[in-house]
Amino acid sequence: MRPANMSAASGDLLQVKDLRVTFPTRTGMIEAVRGVSFSLGRERLGIVGESGSGKSQTGRALMGLTPPQAQVSATKLTFDGLDLLTLPPRKRRSLRGKRLAMIPQDPKYSLDPVMSIGRQIMETLRTHEKVGKAEARERALAMLEAVQIRDSKRVFDLHPHEVSGGMGQRAMIAMMLIAGPEMMIADEPTSALDVTVQLDVLGILDRLVAERGMALIFISHDLRLVSSFCDRVIVMYAGKVVEQLKASELSQAQHPYTRGLLNCMPKIGADRHPLPVLDRKPEWAQ
Repeated sequence: MRPANMSAASGDLLQVKDLRVTFPTRTGMIEAVRGVSFSLGRERLGIVGESGSGKSQTGRALMGLTPPQAQVSATKLTFDGLDLLTLPPRKRRSLRGKRLAMIPQDPKYSLDPVMSIGRQIMETLRTHEKVGKAEARERALAMLEAVQIRDSKRVFDLHPHEVSGGMGQRAMIAMMLIAGPEMMIADEPTSALDVTVQLDVLGILDRLVAERGMALIFISHDLRLVSSFCDRVIVMYAGKVVEQLKASELSQAQHPYTRGLLNCMPKIGADRHPLPVLDRKPEWAQ
């Protein structure tokens, strides 16, 4: 993977300050995201942490996709100058897919099982642009080819259950890119894929982000992957950001939680049996 550019080409596209996501439960209110703050230019920002650390809920809050019962608040939450908290629902919906897009973790649970892949991609495009069926079909086929699906016409007519996990993920990326978004949130887009397919998907994202100048939030639990693919890294624990640093400097992280995550990873040529266990401290969640 080629080194990424640290600087944001045209200033901050996204600004997040004191973002909080709270869910009501039988035992009281649970804060899934607690005071998260960061900015994003036209760059690759990695968000890492354990399952349950608030990574995905942060991404969903940015997209406006939290469940109805969730309470989302922030001191500042703007995209290209638009206040996402006060934006009317209709305008917020028009942003999704057109200017903001999100690749979910597993295409099996996101693609419509009764619609062909091509129809779903066309539907996304025609929702945001006034184009005819013929043009939409041509653009959908071109986008399938852009994500390295060779026999695009055959795949266009297939249903999600008829393709592999890697091809389904490529189709999902094509669907999210068809309307030309300015910011993409990729929520563990390679977690369900084998290693060779992971590299293909990352190569696609790398090329498309570079060519289109998109901003990318890459959510993952794979620290090695993020350190080689992203420009900057945010480390989350218990709904909070505990550390922010350049991806290239992830191995020199200072927070004990980040150091613990790094220490738990296997190392080639080293005796790591059993692997170290992360010793969590109560003060990390404060």
